[in-house]
Amino acid sequence: MTDKRGKTEVVVVTGASGGVGRATARAFAARGASVALLARGEEGLEGAARDVREAGGRALPLVVDVADAEAVDAAAERVEAELGPIDVWVNAAFSTVFATITEVKPEEFRRATEVTYFGFVHGTQAALRRMMPRDRGTIVQVGSALAYRSVPLQSVYCGAKSAIRGFTESLRCELLHDRSGVRVTMVQLPGLNTPQFSWVLSRLSRHPRPVSPVYQPEVAARGVLYAADHAARREHWVGGSTVATLLGQRFAAGLLDRYLARTAYDSQQTDDPVDPSRPVNLWEPVDSAAGRDHGAHGVFDDEAHEHSVQLWLSRHRRPIALGAALAGGVGSALAAGLRQQPHKGRTEASLSRTAHSSSKAWTNAWGRLPRSWR
Repeated sequence: MTDKRGKTEVVVVTGASGGVGRATARAFAARGASVALLARGEEGLEGAARDVREAGGRALPLVVDVADAEAVDAAAERVEAELGPIDVWVNAAFSTVFATITEVKPEEFRRATEVTYFGFVHGTQAALRRMMPRDRGTIVQVGSALAYRSVPLQSVYCGAKSAIRGFTESLRCELLHDRSGVRVTMVQLPGLNTPQFSWVLSRLSRHPRPVSPVYQPEVAARGVLYAADHAARREHWVGGSTVATLLGQRFAAGLLDRYLARTAYDSQQTDDPVDPSRPVNLWEPVDSAAGRDHGAHGVFDDEAHEHSVQLWLSRHRRPIALGAALAGGVGSALAAGLRQQPHKGRTEASLSRTAHSSSKAWTNAWGRLPRSWR
């Protein structure tokens, strides 16, 4: 993809070796972008780079731990030296622990927060240092419905995602104050079929899983791309379950507390016992330790949805809303025209005038639609 100046889009994706980051990198590459891939695992990065090249983009894989602020900034410097000015920065890297709060060790809280929360802070600051002097650029924060509605067994992840939301809201206000051309938006995601459930540190008795309904990471990637192209919107929700969760939190938080206390332990675990020898990515990348690339998908392909009706509606909400308003307006016009004449005295001419007025209303409204909506 090229911008108005004919320049190839330059995109940075953190956490690009697997899951949402991997799918997002591939999606940007499919529209011709140059994609810098930041992650810790070399095997996953090599696989992501192959995906990008096969999709038609240019790849720059960089081994980086996003918890290291200096390393992230050095990576940003290299991206601009080799690919050009960064147009879009996508923060997607994270790590977490599945356990009750009393079972999580202080050092595990600290490490997961350094990766998930501070990794977003470091990536955002590195992007801002380069975008703000140019007064352009977009930062996309990959969030979760759990940024608003915390669940049991995921206090580490929920706390970090909530912190990211608070950090992003502060940044948005500062950019507005400065009248900056740099934009920031956040994408709140549903449960996804990513490899994380097979490699995060878990002290559960059974294998962890996403809460149903489960979506494929490509659904999230489409949401991220749409958010990058429509960053004037402060937040984007992906998946019907995300909408239901956030609305439920807004209007019935106490009820959700009780519901999740009763159901969320079982709904976040499969029936299979945890393999005690399973790899853990909290302290080191599992793809390097295992010597293989885990890809974008997890082990829940059989139940994962490849499409989201909610996402489609969100992407087309303006023309849909306008169409609904037009339909209502035309219906009202027809009804008003019919009411003007008694049934027996209704002439062919009056009906013709009503139909003409309705047709004219549709034509005028269609002409006001942006060409991309037609």
